[in-house]
Amino acid sequence: MSFLEVLYFLVPAAIAYAAPLILTAIGGVFSERSGVVNIGLEGLMVMGAFIGILFNLTFVNVFGAGTEWMALLAAMVVAALFSLLHAVASVSFRADQVVSGVAINLLAVALCLFLVKMIYGKGQTDFVQERFLRTDFPILEKIPFFGPLFFQNFYWTSTLAIVIAVLAWIVLYYTPFGLRLRAVGEHPMAADTMGINVTRMRYIAVMISGGLAGIGGAIYSQSISLDFSHSTINGQGFMALAAMIFGKWHPLGAMGAALFFGFAQALSIVGGSLPIISEIPSVFLLILPYVLTILALAGFIGKANAPKALGTPYIKGKR
Repeated sequence: MSFLEVLYFLVPAAIAYAAPLILTAIGGVFSERSGVVNIGLEGLMVMGAFIGILFNLTFVNVFGAGTEWMALLAAMVVAALFSLLHAVASVSFRADQVVSGVAINLLAVALCLFLVKMIYGKGQTDFVQERFLRTDFPILEKIPFFGPLFFQNFYWTSTLAIVIAVLAWIVLYYTPFGLRLRAVGEHPMAADTMGINVTRMRYIAVMISGGLAGIGGAIYSQSISLDFSHSTINGQGFMALAAMIFGKWHPLGAMGAALFFGFAQALSIVGGSLPIISEIPSVFLLILPYVLTILALAGFIGKANAPKALGTPYIKGKR
C-alpha cells in the first residue's frame, strides 16, 4: 500500500471520527465563553446518543431514509433541555459548576441505561436499520489528490460539523450576540451595566452546548456504534472537552484539536490494516487517543487563556 493510498484510507476515517468531537467541543466553547464550566459534555453526548438511537428505532417506519437526520434534531432538543439542569444549578442556584457537570455525567448514563432496560428489556438497544452512510461528492470527487482525500468515501455529517464550526466562529466573533456572550464570560458586571442580561445569556449558552453535544452523540451512535449501551460514548465527551481547551476556547481551534484526536481514534481503529502500524500491539493503538489527550492538556493547558469569569457565579450588583 502506497503512502497516498494510506492517506486516502486514513483521512476520511479521521474526519468521520472527529465530527462528533468537533460539535461537542464547539458546544463547550459556547458554554465556557459565557463563563459556565461544562464538565457535563460527556453526559450530554450520552443523552444525544441514546435519544438518536431511540428515535431511529421508533420512527424508522415513519421517516424512512431520513430517519437518522430527524433523530439528530430530536437528540439536539432533548440534550438542550437536559442541559437546563446544569444551567439551573450553576447559574440560578450558583452551585459549584464542576460538581454540577459531574452530576450531569452520572445522571445521564444512569437514566439512559435505566430507560434502555425498561424499553428493550436488556442492557443495550437493537441495532438501527437507517444509519449515516459514506458517500462521494459529485464532481469534487474527481479533483486530483484532494478529491479522494476529502470528497470520496466521506460522511455528510463530517461536512455538517465543519460548517457548524465556521458558523460558530462567525457568530462568536462577528455578531452582536457573540460579543455579548463573550462579554458575559470576561466581565459579567460590566456586561450587566451595559444592559446585557447575564443570566439569560448563560442559559442560552449552556443550552447551545447541550444541543450541539446532543447532535455529536447522535452522530456517533448512528454512524459508528449503531446501537446504544453503557460503552457507546466512552470518554468522547471528555476528549471533546480536551479539544476545547487544546483549541484555546476558539471554535476553529477546537475543530483543529478535534481533528487531531479524531486522527488518533481512526489510527487506533483502522491502524491494524495499515503497513508498519499493523505490527504495533493493538493495546497501544487503543490507548493512543487517551494518551494524546493527556499529553495535549499537559502541554497546552498552561498556555491557554480561559475566559476570566469562567467558573465564577454572578450575583447581580456584587463584584
